[in-house]
Amino acid sequence: MVTSEESSTPSDPSRIDLARLAARWRSEAEWATVDFGLDAEPEPSELNTLNSSGLFHVVSTDKMSVRYVTNQHHGHDVGVVQANYPAPTKRTAYYFEMTVKNAGLKGQCSIGFTTDGFKMCRQPGWEVNSCGYHGDDGYLYRGQGKGESFGPTFTSGDTIGAGINYISQEFFFTKNGNIVGSFPKEIKGLLYPTIAVHSQNEELTVNFGKEPFVFDFEAYIYEERLKLQLLAEKSPLQSGLTHWIVRSYLLHYGYQDTLASFENASDANPSSALVNGFGGQLEYALNHRKVLRQFINSGDIDSAFQKLREWYPSAVQDDNSVICFLLHSQRFIEYIRREELEAAVNYGRAHLAKYYHNKAFASLLTDTAALLAYKIPLYSCVGYLLGSRQREFVADAVNAAVLATNPNSKDQEGCMVSCLEKLLRQLTVCTLERRNLADEDHGEAFFLHRDLSWQSRHG
Repeated sequence: MVTSEESSTPSDPSRIDLARLAARWRSEAEWATVDFGLDAEPEPSELNTLNSSGLFHVVSTDKMSVRYVTNQHHGHDVGVVQANYPAPTKRTAYYFEMTVKNAGLKGQCSIGFTTDGFKMCRQPGWEVNSCGYHGDDGYLYRGQGKGESFGPTFTSGDTIGAGINYISQEFFFTKNGNIVGSFPKEIKGLLYPTIAVHSQNEELTVNFGKEPFVFDFEAYIYEERLKLQLLAEKSPLQSGLTHWIVRSYLLHYGYQDTLASFENASDANPSSALVNGFGGQLEYALNHRKVLRQFINSGDIDSAFQKLREWYPSAVQDDNSVICFLLHSQRFIEYIRREELEAAVNYGRAHLAKYYHNKAFASLLTDTAALLAYKIPLYSCVGYLLGSRQREFVADAVNAAVLATNPNSKDQEGCMVSCLEKLLRQLTVCTLERRNLADEDHGEAFFLHRDLSWQSRHG
């Protein structure tokens, strides 16, 4: 979308920061890139055939299985293999599985996590900065030569899983779809999923998520997130605060009818201190802002222009302003919506051509003009302009311009975004900072659109 090279000032309500407004109305594909891509990391996908013990195992051509092909003589005769990438850290949890195709002579196979410098001739858990669950005795080893009682043994046909819970900061292991146990994650740094074989004919196959897990990992993630949600819901809040936050959002964007329904349906009422402290400013020109939003959302840009000139002439007195540009652009788009191409061309020549010299408008202006190039513009790369989000984008800019005309307003930032959005931004920043300081940048941060997408998938 568009970026603005000029900052808005309280004395000029028509100069709106387009970049900050546009950030909330990107296409769904852009949201996936912006929100979800923030924590994108390479994931383990196969076994590392280069960094392994090499002398005592054979890795299949698909790099997903290992078999011990010699006789064990010493404790350092282990056939150990790490994944090609360390476990991703910026998420709720990570998990992988191995299936014991053949327990071999002694069933001394194991699964766990090791660091980059791990000795590739030892069982995971035998060396410091590693942990492992071993099949022959069911013991857990975590950096010491001596194991500790942990779970059942495992043999041919069993599927064993290993995971890291970044919320609780724990490792956990599973057997045949059931959790065996968990223990504190005391190892620092990046950790590689690791498997090992240690007696004749032992053979293992790994699954890094390309195939469905035996363990219901999705349900596990759901339960962990639910625990956090329940914990948050138990946190005490000032009486009426939630009601006030929602109310302030509806007031900010001029949703007068929705606000009335909300007030009628809600038992809670904001405290007088909250209302008197800020609500009055948000109620400024509420009915006018409602009417303007309705005109824009219905595509009646001419009426929106007319009312702005009548009610708030300062917002549109400069025809080169952001608000005038957005409204003219939207008027052009509405012609395209109605397939009135000749009218769109004539309107563009009369009202849009003058904006080509302004670099701040270049991106949106180029996309808008490009609508003429497609037989079916809705399905083109600029089709997002024909959606309701673009109308909302323009309506929000107009709403901000009207709020900026309030003579009692001392907060120009308050014209741009609601209190609810400020809180969400703060929550995102705080979770990222907390993750960075407390957990070595491990764990999932809060990103609104990703969380909403997850919630919609899980009801």
